[in-house]
Amino acid sequence: MTTDKYLPISGREFPRFSAIKTFFRLPHVPVDDDYDIGIFGTPFDGGVSYRPGARFAPSHIRECSSLGRSYHWSRGTNLFKSVKIADIGDCSTVPISLDVTYEKIEAFVSSIAGKNKKFVSVGGDHSTTLPILRALRKKYGKPLSFIHFDAHLDTYPAAWGCEYHHGAFARHAVEEGLVDSKKMIQIGIRGPLADGSDLDFIKKHQINVYTMDDIKKGHISDFVKSLPAFGDEPAYLSFDIDCMDPAFAPGTGTPVPGGLTTYEVQQILRGLKINNLVGADLVEVSPPFDHSDITGLAGVDVVFELLCLLSNKK
Repeated sequence: MTTDKYLPISGREFPRFSAIKTFFRLPHVPVDDDYDIGIFGTPFDGGVSYRPGARFAPSHIRECSSLGRSYHWSRGTNLFKSVKIADIGDCSTVPISLDVTYEKIEAFVSSIAGKNKKFVSVGGDHSTTLPILRALRKKYGKPLSFIHFDAHLDTYPAAWGCEYHHGAFARHAVEEGLVDSKKMIQIGIRGPLADGSDLDFIKKHQINVYTMDDIKKGHISDFVKSLPAFGDEPAYLSFDIDCMDPAFAPGTGTPVPGGLTTYEVQQILRGLKINNLVGADLVEVSPPFDHSDITGLAGVDVVFELLCLLSNKK
């Protein structure tokens, strides 16, 4: 059980539009405090290829999470009373340097993982996942299992002569041995590709890809049952908000029609079987393109489900 120190501010004592904005109105504590799971922001969008704005996502998600609650009806658990969760601030970034930002993210995550803490990173564009995986690979000494929600494969080649961008992070993660491609799944993939050769990488490395056509073949419960289970090996989950249809998440940098609904995302996240999830992220929320906080609220719901998976309270 947690202590009062790690409980969120009560909405019945302080209205949810009041108080300083932290993730889920949780306490803001130092990185080396005694929490179990830390939530931090990664405000960087220097790796985007189309619409910027994801640097503003951490503050936007904090604002929207004022509407978050503690008791998960489907899982039957009061999350914030069962595990110590805190807002541990933002990772330092350099908006004009991807290289320096990568160094800062890797060092920040290493400081968390080194204390055996779990975490959720709220980005930020998808390029920020790569240095997180580098830190975890060093921590655990072996490639991680990897669950990747996205509209895009993100295994694409260099663009404009630049190897590192948000559409190439997954390729680098496989090539650097950060993740085990045979224990890697991608969910929500759809849309046209620049060329058929974009499929060569996933075929070569035997990555298990679930397209929207795969998901929509039957009832969502049938799809969830078809997903593989992840055992005791360390696993990481990266959730790109553009896996959702733009009707449900318009505030993102590279929207693709025909994606997941909010309900389908909930069902998939609640149905995942992951014994040892050590970290997760939410990326590619771009507040300047959000409407009435639709994307922000969807992101809050995703983070809540990720926290439940990290706490292993199903």
